[in-house]
Amino acid sequence: MLEIKELKSPPSLELFSELVELLQDAVQGGASVGWLTPPSTKEARNYWSEVLEAVGRGERLLLVATDNHVCAGAVQVAMVHKPNARHRGEVQKLVVHSQYRRRGVGRTLLAAADKAAAARGLGLLVLDVRSDTGTEAFLKRCGYEFAGSIPGFVQVAGGGFEPTSIFYRRLAAGARA
Repeated sequence: MLEIKELKSPPSLELFSELVELLQDAVQGGASVGWLTPPSTKEARNYWSEVLEAVGRGERLLLVATDNHVCAGAVQVAMVHKPNARHRGEVQKLVVHSQYRRRGVGRTLLAAADKAAAARGLGLLVLDVRSDTGTEAFLKRCGYEFAGSIPGFVQVAGGGFEPTSIFYRRLAAGARA
């Protein structure tokens, strides 16, 4: 059974290891989450350690989906601390393990991120995805609206550059947004 948890403290060693593997699996599967090739275990551990430190400082939300205690996916919301932007957050690194794709994990994680962000008073979420990957249709089904695209925004493994699409969603808590 799928369960979504917001991590507010360091996870168990087992879950931490599964997050490392999740990141490697996502990049191996072509996810545009910051790496051109899958990160080494050390790089992935360092990455998750930095994320958890940011969670501890209140700069980021981290939600993890587990299925029978196995990590199926994760999503983050980066908080914006500029005085004129505290009403918004950026959804980052929505990743679902290849073994759990097409089972509603991504949709459930995104809905949980929306809810957690709204509970913190955020009224607007933004995110970007590599264009023409099918993710755009998914985001529209989840209630996100297309704002535009930027050509050549992301480099891909083959060395070329591809466009990125920008999406946003107004949250119920955000009458200010």
